[in-house]
Amino acid sequence: MRRFSTHSRHSTRSPMSHDLFQAARAAMAKAYAPYSKFPVGAAIRTTDGRVFSGANIEIASYPEGWCAETTALAHFVMGGGGDIAEVAVVAERMARVTPCGGCRQRLAEFGRPDTRLHLCDEKGIVETTTLGAMLPLGFQGDILK
Repeated sequence: MRRFSTHSRHSTRSPMSHDLFQAARAAMAKAYAPYSKFPVGAAIRTTDGRVFSGANIEIASYPEGWCAETTALAHFVMGGGGDIAEVAVVAERMARVTPCGGCRQRLAEFGRPDTRLHLCDEKGIVETTTLGAMLPLGFQGDILK
């Protein structure tokens, strides 16, 4: 897991990773979170450069609804899928937000253990880790086939 200081985090990131953060932040602005007041955005980049983003969507039977990562994955699947290269997650009220347990498993379903996961604050990427580090013993779907 790589950590970056506040002073160097933006200058050490690739422009593509920063663009992924911006896509997640733009998605967060579209969140529907009237109950929790906790907007979250996520963005997925495939190895061929396509970006799919999503925001959390709450409903009255809270806590039912969709996490930002789930919404981004739905766009990814509907857009033809592919190989996930990296994921960015940002929350309005929490720096360095991480995907919930269910979303970690959902991301692991479509990503690889070495897929980069960027944890963000309101200005950019704070920390980069991997899906494998976030879910080291995730359920493996290949055993069901």
